[in-house]
Amino acid sequence: MTRLLASVTGSQEAALAMTGGADIIDLKEPSRGVLGAVSHEVQREVVQRVNGRCPVSATVGDLPMIPETIAAAIRRTARNDVDLVKIGLRGLERHSGCLDALAEASGHGIRVVAVLFAEDHPALHLLGSLRNAGCHGVMLDTADKGAGRLVRHMDMRALGAFVDNARSLGLLTGLAGSLQPGDIGELRKLGPDYLGFRGALCEGGTRSGRLSASALARVRMLLNSPEDNCGVGRRMAN
Repeated sequence: MTRLLASVTGSQEAALAMTGGADIIDLKEPSRGVLGAVSHEVQREVVQRVNGRCPVSATVGDLPMIPETIAAAIRRTARNDVDLVKIGLRGLERHSGCLDALAEASGHGIRVVAVLFAEDHPALHLLGSLRNAGCHGVMLDTADKGAGRLVRHMDMRALGAFVDNARSLGLLTGLAGSLQPGDIGELRKLGPDYLGFRGALCEGGTRSGRLSASALARVRMLLNSPEDNCGVGRRMAN
């Protein structure tokens, strides 16, 4: 079953997302970039508010591909007791040393989700490298939120290959990137563990807006729809 990752900016939105059926609460500050981080205080507040009712993930921010910087940011975020730490990786082929930072975090029991970007058309062999570095999961997102949805940058065949390869390696799989309700049916057929949303859950359909209960309900309904109405999901790894 494909589940719902809802990106929220704080405790109040986290509570609304849980009430609306989010399966993963994802902490992110849209005003600070594609993977902008909320403050450590907000991370701790949300973890306390959620109180184990569903996993909480948090981004470490838009960082340069410097291993020491990445390692330190992952450690700081993990200390706030989030379940998953998300790190964006651009041009990983040219910065293989960053894999050592991921391996160090994984060696200390931190569950790292690596975020790759559709605009980079990431090579599938990178998934094996991330698995070998101990990553818990991998997510495919878009770096430029003004350049269109995920499906504009990669077709369903390429997205399916990404999901299938990641799943075969035992990685948690996620797809995101300005997704709209109309994307859910086809993307569910690919069997990702979760689909991630921000703008589609907000007032006015913009990622900088406030979370909307009605928009969240619509996305939740589509994800819950039976196969003949909205595709089919295959599994969820937590």
